[in-house]
This record gives sequence, structure tokens and C-alpha cells, in this order.
Amino acid sequence: MIYPIYVYGMPALRKVAVDIDEDYEGLTALIDDMYETMYQADGIGLAAPQVGKAIRLIVIDGTRAEEDDDEEKSELHDFKKVLINPHIVHEEGELWEFNEGCLSIPNIREDVKRKPVLRLEYLDENFEFHDEEFSGTKARILQHEMDHVNGILFTDRISPLRKRLLAPKLKAISKGNTEAKYKIRFPKK
Repeated sequence: MIYPIYVYGMPALRKVAVDIDEDYEGLTALIDDMYETMYQADGIGLAAPQVGKAIRLIVIDGTRAEEDDDEEKSELHDFKKVLINPHIVHEEGELWEFNEGCLSIPNIREDVKRKPVLRLEYLDENFEFHDEEFSGTKARILQHEMDHVNGILFTDRISPLRKRLLAPKLKAISKGNTEAKYKIRFPKK
């Protein structure tokens, strides 16, 4: 099943998601549906809050990244993961800027500064524990999705000036005045 993706202005995107256990009803189907939704929208990552579920669940498939840089393609080769109850252990390194977009903020891209190394603790789809370090583009993708389960959007991480300049576009999205090539759900008017 393909879910509509919640867009800027939806309260679900601002909630801090909660941990789940193995008894979460319909988890396997939800994971499959999130992958299907992400693929249909040409995304490389999707967090459960983006489909209206306030749980700590992320799906990633970096192999779908359409980067011009062959080095990034090889870095993301076989980078496909399900992360249940992910929590950041630490981030380190000098901030680096990268242009990000988001399925929940259609047609807007901005430069965001993040640290290049990320260590996460999470459970996989079999509820096996992982304590893993990621760097470069992998860390970037995961940091973006971790923001979603923590109620943060990438626009929260841009400069105050850029936020002011984007305000009319963000307001338009929240009022339903945007288009996307995938199903989206707007805040109720």
C-alpha cells in the first residue's frame, strides 16, 4: 500500500516519535508499505512520521541515489536498512554543507550543515541490536531521517535569513499550494 506523504504543516511531523516493541501490530506490512511509498516517490529514506505514524521507524535505500559522483554511488551501494528505535549515540567532525531535499517539503532544497560522522544504536527488522558508525553521505541520509523521528525538519537547520526567504513557499505548502509526483497529505484547512 502506498501511503500519502505528510507535508510541511502537518502536526505529525513535529512530534517526537516513540520506541516500539516486537508486538507492534502490522510492523512487517508497514515496513513493506514504507519502502513501496518511498520508491514511488523516488526517495532514498522515509521515516514513519512522514506517513503519519509517530513511531521510531526508518527505511533507507541509498542504492537509489541518482548522484553524478561515482564515488557517492559506490559509497551508497548496498546501503539498504530498516532502523527500529534508532537513537543517536554521538556525532563528530567539522560541520560540512550539503544540499538537502525532503519528500515532506516538496520542491525545496537548501544547504544544511551536519557533522560527517554519526554513531547510531538501533534494531533491525528482526529486532537484532546494532551499534554502528556511519560517515559521509550515509551519515547525512541517516541524520536527515533521524531528525524526522525527533520532530525536526531540515528547514529548522538552515540560517534565519534563508528561513525568512523560504517562509512564503513553506506557507504555501502548508495551505496545499504545491505539487508533487507522489501522493501527499496536507494539513486540514
